[in-house]
Order: sequence, then C-alpha cells, then structure tokens
Amino acid sequence: MKTAIELENIRHEFDTDKECIRLFDNLSLSIGKGQSLAIVGPSGAGKSSLLSIAAGLEAPTGGMVRFFVRGEEVDARTLRAHSGFIFQQFHLMPELDAIGNLALPLRLKGRRDAFDQAAAWLDKVGLKDRARHRPHQLSGGEQQRIALARAFISRPDFIFADEPTGNLDVRTSEGVTSLMFDCARETGCGLVIVTHSSRLAAQADERLHLEAGKLEMAA
Repeated sequence: MKTAIELENIRHEFDTDKECIRLFDNLSLSIGKGQSLAIVGPSGAGKSSLLSIAAGLEAPTGGMVRFFVRGEEVDARTLRAHSGFIFQQFHLMPELDAIGNLALPLRLKGRRDAFDQAAAWLDKVGLKDRARHRPHQLSGGEQQRIALARAFISRPDFIFADEPTGNLDVRTSEGVTSLMFDCARETGCGLVIVTHSSRLAAQADERLHLEAGKLEMAA
C-alpha cells in the first residue's frame, strides 16, 4: 500500500512591495516512505518553501500536491499527523526537562507509555544521563539529539528536516547526521532534508539541486 507524497507541476511565488518573485514553476517530485532525499541549492532558491509544501505546511501557488498514507489519499492535516519535524532551531520547551520534552508528543496522543518510550529513546541517542536536565543545561548538540528523538518517537511515516545541523560545529554535525539516518533506517520512514551541508546530503539515497526554479539531480 502506497505511502507517498506527489508534487505535480507545482508553482510557487510571493509578492514583495515591488514585484512578484517566482521561486519555481512546473516542478514535479515524488517522495516515498523508506526513501531519504536531500535538497541542496543556494540561499533564496526556495528549498525551505519546497519542504513546507511537501510536508503539507504550505500550499503552492499552482499545481497539485497529493498525499497517500497506506494506500489511502489523505489531506495535508492527516499527513502532518503522520510526520515528524526537525529544524535548525531546536524548539524545545524551556520549562520541561529532556525526558519531558521527548515524552510530550506521546502524551498529547494520550499514550500511557510516553515516559517509558522517552527513556528508551534517550538511551538510543546517548543522553540517558541527561534526562532531568532542562534545555539551557544542554549543549547545542545535545538539544538537537533531543529534538531529533522527539521527531522519531512516534515512528512517523515521514520526517522533514530543515537545516538540522545548521547550528552545530562539524564534529557535532557528523554525529547528529549519523544518528538521524540510523533512526530513519530503523523506523523505515521517508526522510526529506534541506541542507547546505554536502557531507549530510551525500548520505541520502537521492540528492536534488534546486536553483533558478529548476530541480535537478545533484552531482
């Protein structure tokens, strides 16, 4: 049963005070569960907009976007319920400790095993001994590991990551990148990444380059 995202001939543009800026036109893309895809390209090319459209967070100006979950065509809201998100900023709740931040998505779903699952994922990302530390007591790399685990804890069909290593140094980035791909393989999700990092992009099954409105296979 197909679980996939299909973008067909989409167009996206926005207006400024002086002009209408078109990011891309007649762009098509298919993303399946179990596939990892990296989108690279210069700043301002529309990479984050493309990610938002694929994730059902934003509607394109034109064209068609279709979402399928286990063979059934669904709306954007349903897709988002089956997705996890990782951003450059960690977006952890400052008043919650690490295990509380990690358990939150499951608690919101009414899962009684939320803290047991959170503890297991803390161990998986190597932060078992930091469970009671709040975000300000954690390094940037540790905060991103918590944010990464929080995205995966519900075992979503898709993970969307926008510059997930953008705020990290090279060594920390490599550790987070490796962990992210390991989690994607373990859960079998589709992983879609926007990044400036060639090292990160190189680990994806497929690499696409977006520039001047064109989406092409990256070298």
